[in-house]
Amino acid sequence: MKYFQTALLLSVLALESDAFAPSKFLSQRSTKVFATVEETTNKNVAQTEDTNRDSIMTFSYDMSMEPKYEKPTYPGTGNGLSGDSGEYDVIVIGSGMGGLACGALSAKYGDKVLVLESHIKCGGSAHTFSRMHNGGKYSFEVGPSIFEGLDRPSLNPLRMIFDILGEKMPVKTYTGLGYWTPTGYWRFPIGSKSSFEQLLMEQAEDGPKAVEEWNQLRARLKTLGGSTTAVSLLNLRQDAGFLATTAGSLPFVMTHPDVFLDLPLTFDSLHKTVDKIVTVPFLRNFIDTMCIFCGFPAKGAMTAHMLYILERFFEESACYSVPIGGTCEMGNTLQRGLEKFGGKLQLNAHVDEIMVENGRAVGVRLKNGKVVKARKAVVSNATPFDTVKMLGTEQELPLGVQDWKKELGKLPRHGAIMHLFLAIDATDLDLSHIDDPAHLVVQDWGRSLQDSQNLCSFFIPSLLDKSLCPEGKHVIHVYSSGGEPYEPWEKLTPGSAEYEAYKEKRAEVLWQAVERCIPDVRQRLEFSIIGSPLAHEAFLRRDRGTYGMAWAAGTSAPYAGMLKNILPFPFPNFKTPVDGLLRCGDSCFPGIGTPSAAASGAIVSSSLHPVKKHIEMLQEASKIDPMYKFLDPGFMANVYLPFVGGLTPSPELRVEATESVN
Repeated sequence: MKYFQTALLLSVLALESDAFAPSKFLSQRSTKVFATVEETTNKNVAQTEDTNRDSIMTFSYDMSMEPKYEKPTYPGTGNGLSGDSGEYDVIVIGSGMGGLACGALSAKYGDKVLVLESHIKCGGSAHTFSRMHNGGKYSFEVGPSIFEGLDRPSLNPLRMIFDILGEKMPVKTYTGLGYWTPTGYWRFPIGSKSSFEQLLMEQAEDGPKAVEEWNQLRARLKTLGGSTTAVSLLNLRQDAGFLATTAGSLPFVMTHPDVFLDLPLTFDSLHKTVDKIVTVPFLRNFIDTMCIFCGFPAKGAMTAHMLYILERFFEESACYSVPIGGTCEMGNTLQRGLEKFGGKLQLNAHVDEIMVENGRAVGVRLKNGKVVKARKAVVSNATPFDTVKMLGTEQELPLGVQDWKKELGKLPRHGAIMHLFLAIDATDLDLSHIDDPAHLVVQDWGRSLQDSQNLCSFFIPSLLDKSLCPEGKHVIHVYSSGGEPYEPWEKLTPGSAEYEAYKEKRAEVLWQAVERCIPDVRQRLEFSIIGSPLAHEAFLRRDRGTYGMAWAAGTSAPYAGMLKNILPFPFPNFKTPVDGLLRCGDSCFPGIGTPSAAASGAIVSSSLHPVKKHIEMLQEASKIDPMYKFLDPGFMANVYLPFVGGLTPSPELRVEATESVN
């Protein structure tokens, strides 16, 4: 749901051709900002026990203190022992949206690509699992469920990538998001400015003032919001070539010079702008919930996360989408694109180690002991916390990499997530009081929206997609915000009476959330499954079941590159101090969310290839639909090309031979 596109990067990146790149010696003089293991462990739990609206919650762990035993994987999700030896141009670790997008586009660029996935299914957190019950099949989502812009060509980077790959994904659409709050039920209507203003008039403490402040906020961010149609995230790359690929945005920049003044605001915390303009509590609450899907409320969320909403969500064509067959179809669609262009996805193939020789990533060692070589690059779609594990402890690493590895592993993260999966009998069930499958539930506006016992969502995709369960039934996925502390869970043994009792206790708020909408849901139950952080970690292979990295906006993250000297850039670099090792996914720019993760994979893929090929792909994409015309960098790309063409890809990503291996 949360993603953004901004043309403003080009004005800063022009100051430095490799502005994102980390210094290989930066770690030798970096400031240590992390507390001791004991201090952070105590803080992790204590901050969740009595939350308040003004607090920002993040969790930290020292990955160098990890236990040496292998953490279990969820039964039925694979043992990770598949995979063969071989040699490829690009190896991608992980088949989340970022990994599959990177792999598929690299294959389209002409590379021999292998995507390795530890699980038996692709898609990362965009995942679906099924259970049989009384002869019927019930399918549940385990990750994101609120998507906009997938029904037609749009500014959604994931939809753009589908179209570039020539792949289609059928969806059903809906036009609102249900809210269950302390004051009752209301509905956010997407795709209608007048309907939203009517909502403010009906629900806000001071309706006219709320409408006025909302329009003032939109006006304040109008120039930044307009940049979403000046250049796409898919135009970006991490080298001097961005000057050519983003050249199409120059007319917008020249006619909106105030964009330069607002540049720092793009990556700063949204609350700084909101606090100056918005005073009506209802509107402030709404803005916080729109931001929370990126992990933070307005305090901690980048202003950029709100830009797309301000521009797109109030256009008449805007709507949310339910992928037919489940969110797994997003991964399946990217997989088809990968394989169409000769790429390969290997499931149940766990990577134990990223191999480094002479300061360069040269391949991976699989769990089964086999070695796969990479000529150009290894790209990790795993979280930074899981990536550092794969660098191992035995091999010799380049100067500064050990410090980078330790610091990356200590980066703040969001907590874990609680899940509740329900299969219910829908006989004589009257749901006429709701219009949409997706809903947010807030217990107390005075508590933190990151509190897993305060904010949750429930999703009833079977309202639109009848293929997910037998006729006359419904499937419901209820999930908390990403603030569930891991420490109380790791002390428990799965399957024990204590563990089961604690699951019931922590999931009670999820039951109560659904009861707001379906009061007799427990009496209608066919079966239920509670997913704890331990199950979330084991099922999705995410360390401690984290929702993702959590560097709050307003300051630069470690290893954010030279950009951090100019802007508060809250993401570590795509590139790493290891030549040929890059990262993509929701821990990288532009952040959490399926569209953002996919965009990160596209940026990394383009950075691996000459800018001329990138321009050709953008020009090809611009002809797919009139919506994509702005992807074409125009004639100015040819002006820049002679100056930057020889600088791409950047030196540490080059190999001597240019032909793909056989």
